[in-house]
Parts: sequence; structure tokens; C-alpha cells
Amino acid sequence: MPLKILILDDEPIVGQRLKATLEKEGHNVETFVNPLEAVSRLEGKTFDIVVTDIRMDDMDGIEILELVLQKSARTKVIMITGYATLEVARESLAKGAFDFIAKPFKLKEMRQAIEKAVDALQQENPGNPAGN
Repeated sequence: MPLKILILDDEPIVGQRLKATLEKEGHNVETFVNPLEAVSRLEGKTFDIVVTDIRMDDMDGIEILELVLQKSARTKVIMITGYATLEVARESLAKGAFDFIAKPFKLKEMRQAIEKAVDALQQENPGNPAGN
């Protein structure tokens, strides 16, 4: 079942690598480097999984997390950061993030996090993970 996945990271290579991998697995992936463009997309479309960097220029990933979950509580948000402090991890998890991955990460780690999110979506909504 293809999932709708949004990836937001101000380093274009991160989105490009993840998009290539996830599309090979049959998912619909949209990537953004600009948080404001991602927010405007998130306002118009509900995604199954959102992967967001925590530290960006215009807004931070915690704000993205809050915005996503206000719109769709079932969306799984995976936070990524090059500044992996326990404090930030705790804050994002406390605010409802599904998972937390430190940069530099291996594609395998991200795929495992996304697989866990897919499993969680399927358990919440058996037979229809994309909630359509």
C-alpha cells in the first residue's frame, strides 16, 4: 500500500536520497528544503508520514511537528537532527513525534523508522493504512 510521505530537510541531498529509496518501495514522496513551502503543502494535503529536520532557518521541526499533529493526529512524524541532544529528542517525543533519528544516519536506519511507522499506521487502521 503506497503511503504519502513528506520529507523536509534544508540539505537537499537528504530528501533526494530518501525520495529515491522510498519511491522504489512504491511510496508517494514529496521533498522540501524550505519549511514555509512544506507548511503550505501540509495545509493542503494530509500525509501518512512526515520526516522533518529539527534545525532549519525559517522555523524548527518542533513547530512543523505541532502543525502536522494539529491537522492530523494519525500522521507519524519522524524527527531528524544533526544536533542530537537528549533534550531535543525528549521534547519532540513528548510533543508527539513518532521517532527520532540522529544525523548522519544510514538509509537503513531511516527505512527501519519508516517501516515502524507503517506498522503503527496499519495497527491503528487495519486493512487501510493510508486512511483513504
